[in-house]
Amino acid sequence: MATHSHQFVETYKGLVGFGLDRENDQNTIVYYLQKFSDDALMQTLVKRLSDDELNEIFSLVTRLLKRHLTESEYHRLFLKDDHPK
Repeated sequence: MATHSHQFVETYKGLVGFGLDRENDQNTIVYYLQKFSDDALMQTLVKRLSDDELNEIFSLVTRLLKRHLTESEYHRLFLKDDHPK
């Protein structure tokens, strides 16, 4: 059974565009990130990213996770493990 899911991108029928309103911006970010993390795209793109670009992506994601998730949420939602609360 798969641990990760990307169902939003498969079912979303709304506008994909940024700057209209908060709800649409949020939906667009989820849509883009799920498209961005597609295995086939990542296999192609990651080889072409510079060391600075790899570091930039890693730093941004790490900073956002630390800022917006508790330790328990980080383990449960991101790492998908059973870290004690």
